[in-house]
Amino acid sequence: MQLSVNSGSRTGPNRLADLREGDHGVIDRLDLPEDLARRLMELGFLPGNGITAARSAPGGDPRVFRVDGSEIALRRDTACRVFLRR
Repeated sequence: MQLSVNSGSRTGPNRLADLREGDHGVIDRLDLPEDLARRLMELGFLPGNGITAARSAPGGDPRVFRVDGSEIALRRDTACRVFLRR
């Protein structure tokens, strides 16, 4: 089951995985399985929240993102399914 939370933006959002270190974005929607989407939303990955790309592990995966006052590490395959408005 997929949970797609859409804030209504139709401007062609970018993927979270595309942000470079220090770049900012605003979460538009999550296109993830319901259990994972719910967990991320509990951690602050909510449509309309700002997010910043931080550091990454050697090799680039996982990456750390700052959202809602916390730093959260996500694998690239998960970050590719979180869409942003910029």
